[in-house]
Amino acid sequence: MSARDARDARDARDARAARETGNAATQGGAGPRIVVIGGGIGGLATAGLLARGGAQVTLLERHAQLGGRAGRWQRAGYTWDTGPSWYLMPEAFDQFFALMGRRVEDELDLVDLDPRYRVFFEGDDAHGPAEQLDVVADPEANYARFDAVSAGDGAAMRRYAEDSYSLYRLALDSFLYTTYENPLKVASREVVRRLPALGSLLTRPLGAKIDRHVRDPRLRKILGFHAVFLGSAPDRAPSLYSLMSHMDLTDGVRYPRGGMYEVVEALARIAREEGAVLRTGCDVSRIVVGDDGLASGVVLADGTTLPADVVVSGADMHHTETALLEAPHRWQDEPRWARRSPGVSALLVFAGVKGALPELAHHSLFFTRDWDANFAQIVGDGELSAPVPGSLYVSRVTATNPTAAPAGYENLFMLVPFPADPSLGATEDSRAHLEELAWGYLDQVAAWARIPDLRERTTLFKVTAPADFATELSAWKGSALGLEHTLAQSAMFRPGNASPKVRNLLYVGSSTVPGIGMPICLISAELVAKRLLGDTGASPMPTPAHRGFLSSSTRRGRLGELARGTLTPGGAVGGRGAGG
Repeated sequence: MSARDARDARDARDARAARETGNAATQGGAGPRIVVIGGGIGGLATAGLLARGGAQVTLLERHAQLGGRAGRWQRAGYTWDTGPSWYLMPEAFDQFFALMGRRVEDELDLVDLDPRYRVFFEGDDAHGPAEQLDVVADPEANYARFDAVSAGDGAAMRRYAEDSYSLYRLALDSFLYTTYENPLKVASREVVRRLPALGSLLTRPLGAKIDRHVRDPRLRKILGFHAVFLGSAPDRAPSLYSLMSHMDLTDGVRYPRGGMYEVVEALARIAREEGAVLRTGCDVSRIVVGDDGLASGVVLADGTTLPADVVVSGADMHHTETALLEAPHRWQDEPRWARRSPGVSALLVFAGVKGALPELAHHSLFFTRDWDANFAQIVGDGELSAPVPGSLYVSRVTATNPTAAPAGYENLFMLVPFPADPSLGATEDSRAHLEELAWGYLDQVAAWARIPDLRERTTLFKVTAPADFATELSAWKGSALGLEHTLAQSAMFRPGNASPKVRNLLYVGSSTVPGIGMPICLISAELVAKRLLGDTGASPMPTPAHRGFLSSSTRRGRLGELARGTLTPGGAVGGRGAGG
């Protein structure tokens, strides 16, 4: 049975189930009214899950298209994903789809990539060919390749990957699925046993851990590039995040045929099936807070007011706190934000190329020799600037999905980590300069990958700059990903997903727990449900979530307190409340 046939059969089954159970959300029942602000991954997942729980959910997205950072852009026969391009951490996808009573394989057609990605290491001449290495699907072949690069480092990389898997399992079991409302619930027997090591993992930088394990500077970069996925740099992200190497070195890299936006469409489809109303072109201008200190709804840009019993904001947290809430209801003032780091932004380049590009894999990474200096230019406390040459990423999805470009052409998406500076691209002169840089980065790719005529064959269709992240997504300082994962912005130190000032205002997405990334935002949606249920544990919710599960919160959690009239602005629902 194909994925489409499976979906059709499931749709029919779910329609019968909705009729038979009288699901409050689909039957217009009296479930709590919940407004979700923002139609990104976190917002869509939250809308679907809470609607399944029996709530009357309305999601409001200010743009015409759902997806937020995970968008899709089409022009001249090309189709580009505008945000996430790596499908990693399948357990998180499996868990969320299982919560919704679905299977990933029925919703997405996943392709296992081989090679996982191709790496280009800058040579002696920055304008000449680079050294090339493929990371393939066979881990043993990879370790042999690594050992050929640097004798003894193949075994070191294997040990590092084994350790990363152990940490990955610990994170899944103890840290990622908790709201930290009750931090003691994190203290499992395994966590307590590993406390001495965890202290070091949280306080020592990722780069330092990598340097202790692997000698060769080229191979160190294969272990350190994940820091960019965290909006950070290897010398700034805690070494606990070495767990990410398990994902590509051991677990693998996948791609949803049709593009990463297929995930957005699946989440939107499921949310609607569960009864959520998804409205696009609806810009929220204010969260209404009453004299009792509780949110009573939202006001749209056109003046329309939508009432709500609970508001969940999937918008940028800084925007929510400083633009959507009036000053008395904010729990994070500008001095607190000034102590935080927005992490990296990005220059995104959307290009089409005539003819084939076998020199590039589906995922290609280009690493400069002076790795530390490159990162120092884009994130940190010093003077920041655009890196030239840059350590950058190129996605050629036409290697896997030829329909993403017209016949005889290739689709290229390039991401260059950039400083989070909303002035970059804010004026005509600045944007013209960034387009010149974009061509320069394409020339860098051409030289390093030995594609001498790349510029002549390329049409540059669009450049997205930090200014665009600031204006289009209201991202703080034009950050491309969300708050950087430093020690002070990770785990229980990251801003929590519930406001201590407005007790029926919750947060979802990359600025709150557990953090950045498409699968992590799916977990973030589950944490919203756990808040409403009063679930302070560290385990994922049981699957599938039964329809109407929010009704079980009449004695526990925020919905229960709302029902009893005991939810007050200063009242703690248990433990820490809001993190950070």
